[in-house]
Amino acid sequence: MSGLDENAIAQEIVDAAYHVHVELGPGLLESVYEAILDHELRRRGLDCIRQKRVPIKFRGVELDEAFRLDLLVNDLVIVEIKSVEQASPVHAKQVLTYLRLTDKRLGLLLNFGQARMKDGIERIANGLPD
Repeated sequence: MSGLDENAIAQEIVDAAYHVHVELGPGLLESVYEAILDHELRRRGLDCIRQKRVPIKFRGVELDEAFRLDLLVNDLVIVEIKSVEQASPVHAKQVLTYLRLTDKRLGLLLNFGQARMKDGIERIANGLPD
């Protein structure tokens, strides 16, 4: 599924997350949802990288172990997965930080801990110029 823009990719991710949540429900570990969502997105023809390292530069030193993205889909959309009762505002800030560090435009915060998946989806945009 190359050639898709961020919005089309995000739509596929949300649909896949919904189906994973319907089938498995809440309460599993984040790593389990990550692995299954990765599998489902690949099955749909999307390219995924799990636990992609995101370096950070500080005072001329680059730290390779600074951050790890849960999923990077088609090198365009960052997916952060949670499995908590209620997502915190800091989780959205985490995604925005990842977007800024990677110069990406769109991220999704997916909380599989919610009773309904639609309540656990947050879209986060990085205000990059077009």
